[in-house]
Amino acid sequence: MRINELKSSEYDPYYKTYLDVLGNVELFETLGSQLNNFPQFISSIPDEKLNYAYDVGKWTISEVLVHILDTERVFQYRALRFMRGDETPLPGFDQDLYVPNSNAANRTKQSIIDEYRAIRQSTNALFFSMDKKALHCMGRASNAPMSVAALGFIICGHQKHHRNVIRNSYLG
Repeated sequence: MRINELKSSEYDPYYKTYLDVLGNVELFETLGSQLNNFPQFISSIPDEKLNYAYDVGKWTISEVLVHILDTERVFQYRALRFMRGDETPLPGFDQDLYVPNSNAANRTKQSIIDEYRAIRQSTNALFFSMDKKALHCMGRASNAPMSVAALGFIICGHQKHHRNVIRNSYLG
């Protein structure tokens, strides 16, 4: 499935930024390619930069990376619920509560890479098991409609968005 096949009714406009950063990609190709290229990106970050924040009140690079992990887990769970037909509306999550409780400052780069690989392999196993019907299943999260396909693309776009932020604002 390509991103241009998504309808605007399948996601909250808040997530459009994460979709736009991807371009017209194919979902399964992007999920697969990120599994290889994102760990390479993390490996390229100098160790001394992991606990660097580019301004007061901004997250450190480690915190941004762990935020990507947390968000993928939450969105993967939403996709599972929706594809299984669970129509229970799901609440949002408070990323600003998660980050200070993430223990990111005490994480090694390798531990973040290992956790990322485990999470993305799990995401890929879930999405690669789906048929076209499952991708179009709908649910409600954060008071807005959301399709399983949109969740997959948002997982990819959220990661790419934050990778770009790290490149441009932290390492640039």
